[in-house]
Amino acid sequence: MSVVVDDDGDAPAPSPLKFRIIATDGRARATSLTLPHHECFTPMFMPVGTQGSVKGLTSAQLEAIECQVILGNTYHLGNRPGADVLAKAGGLHGFMNWRRAMLTDSGGFQMVSLLHLADVTEEGVTFQSPVDGARKLLTPEESMRIQNAIGADIMMALDDVVSSVHTDAERFEEATHRTTRFGFAI
Repeated sequence: MSVVVDDDGDAPAPSPLKFRIIATDGRARATSLTLPHHECFTPMFMPVGTQGSVKGLTSAQLEAIECQVILGNTYHLGNRPGADVLAKAGGLHGFMNWRRAMLTDSGGFQMVSLLHLADVTEEGVTFQSPVDGARKLLTPEESMRIQNAIGADIMMALDDVVSSVHTDAERFEEATHRTTRFGFAI
């Protein structure tokens, strides 16, 4: 069992995260993952709520169909409504009235989907906002700050994502090493 140190650094406290294998069949397995907001069972379907909603469904409807985790997009939520607004609303859970688990991406996928608006460097990714044209640097630390404001149960470190149709092996190697360095920056 893993432990985390409490805020004053004195006594270790039990981790709120737990992972348990329920059953196996060959290489397949069913598991339980206990997160701060919900106990999730795998395998599972995880709908995408890019900007704080799953299109066409309410939070109550998602619970009724046994949705366990929603994926939120760090880049888009950081731009609109913004980390400060989300933090004041009690994170994305409060913002969208969602009581179950939340996973957030790092914002790295936008390096591919918005490549024409982005510059990738060792410091992070500078995007030109598709909303107002402003340039904004997303660093590994800023990605984590936004994900913490969102209140995600599972957070991803900023990654240098390369398009799957890219053919330059050197670019894939560069992205792999940069992603590792980004992970160590936080």
